[in-house]
Amino acid sequence: MEHDSGSFCSVVRRPSGFLPMAMSVAALGVVMVQLINSGAARQPDEGAAAHLWQILMAGQAPILAFFAFKWLPRAPKQSLGVLALQVGAVLAAAAPVYFFDW
Repeated sequence: MEHDSGSFCSVVRRPSGFLPMAMSVAALGVVMVQLINSGAARQPDEGAAAHLWQILMAGQAPILAFFAFKWLPRAPKQSLGVLALQVGAVLAAAAPVYFFDW
């Protein structure tokens, strides 16, 4: 079944649609691995996991901006849904860092 270029599925399948979500999931994975390996205790200094999380989270900003500029005018309803998913993924990746006060 072929989707038109303005459907939700076709918008979310674009690299600028799914890459920020994938980066958020990877950042959440980094946090979970850190929790499993070191527990929830605060570390004396930032390690590789913290830097990787920061890079993954900050790297999403230009992709999100590109997605918004490209897709909001073309398919506003569908792109707002994708942006909502992306924001939810960002919040899910940031929540453990906030709650554990890292």
